[in-house]
Amino acid sequence: MFRERRLEIFEYVSVLTSIIIGLGLAYLLAGIARLIQHPGRFPVYWVHLVWVAYVFFFMSFWWWWQFKLDTLAVWYFQNYLFLLIYAVVLYMICALLSPSDLSEYRSYEEYFFSRRRWFFGLLAATYVLDVYDTWLKGAEHFHSLGPQYPLQIGVYISLAIAAILTANRKFHGLLAVVALSYNIYWAFLFWGTQG
Repeated sequence: MFRERRLEIFEYVSVLTSIIIGLGLAYLLAGIARLIQHPGRFPVYWVHLVWVAYVFFFMSFWWWWQFKLDTLAVWYFQNYLFLLIYAVVLYMICALLSPSDLSEYRSYEEYFFSRRRWFFGLLAATYVLDVYDTWLKGAEHFHSLGPQYPLQIGVYISLAIAAILTANRKFHGLLAVVALSYNIYWAFLFWGTQG
């Protein structure tokens, strides 16, 4: 009986975060659709597109991995609020990557660099939030990720701060490619199955 009640609470909690994540993913897809519909309206920027892919992938796996939270014996409002904030931060990243109006800018490159502080600031926040999210799933889960996990978080936060501080195009290009590649590697290494 208690197990059934816990799943009902988890399902209830996950509905709103799933909607927010779904809206964020829809925002990203709508941005890509606008690029396809009007390819000549604004010049695309490949680094921007790599970050769109990164965030799409990150959010898809975030949603998948949240099923680990069904093992929480007790749900507190603080945990619910935390997940809600995490989902909202991810949504805001999507909104930044898929602007509905670029009329103030000549290209996606100009837009991306004008909003890089917001984008990388929110991205750094997701890494901080991820540490608590990982602990929330249990100490065993946290330790199962090995010493690579806290190192990865530290490196990601440091690189996000560097990206806030520099507008160097080569740095941003390399960072986007490495982040996407590593995210795919990490996701399939640890997140390939749900159990």
